[in-house]
Amino acid sequence: MRTCRATAAGKLTVVLAALVLVVSGCGGGPSPRAWAASVCSALAPWRSEISRLTSSTDQQMTAQTTPAQAKENLVRLFGGAEEASETARREVEKAGVPETDHGEEISAGFRSSLGKMRDAYGRARDTIDGLSTAQASTFYDGVKAAVDTLNKEYDAGALDTNRLKSEELKRAFDEVPECR
Repeated sequence: MRTCRATAAGKLTVVLAALVLVVSGCGGGPSPRAWAASVCSALAPWRSEISRLTSSTDQQMTAQTTPAQAKENLVRLFGGAEEASETARREVEKAGVPETDHGEEISAGFRSSLGKMRDAYGRARDTIDGLSTAQASTFYDGVKAAVDTLNKEYDAGALDTNRLKSEELKRAFDEVPECR
């Protein structure tokens, strides 16, 4: 009889352990702090790439290069920013949904914002790629218009973490070292 009790208790322990794993796997996403750290870690290389792009774009706009050279460089730069934005979007997606009020909405907002930025860079790249380099002034006017449009689209797609609908996440973004 003792063996039966031990076996029954052992089975109950296994069932309870499996139930805990199933419940924790289905219900909980990362804590606000863990999610914020993951998101900031995903965004750090993206921010660096965007900063580099901004600096390089400014240099291209003032450099003494031919329109064909500027076009090649700008298309490459905007393509890199498009790729970096998509990489950041995928990394935010991998971070999951934070375990907080409006977590799904907040996660979707971050992914959507990065997707809009990715698309804006892609449109700028395509616009510049389609410009003729025959007339330098016409080419640079087209580049300026493409960059102006990019800036408007970028600003419209930007996500303001100060407007998050979760006090826990606001606090987490302010406190975790990855976000500083």
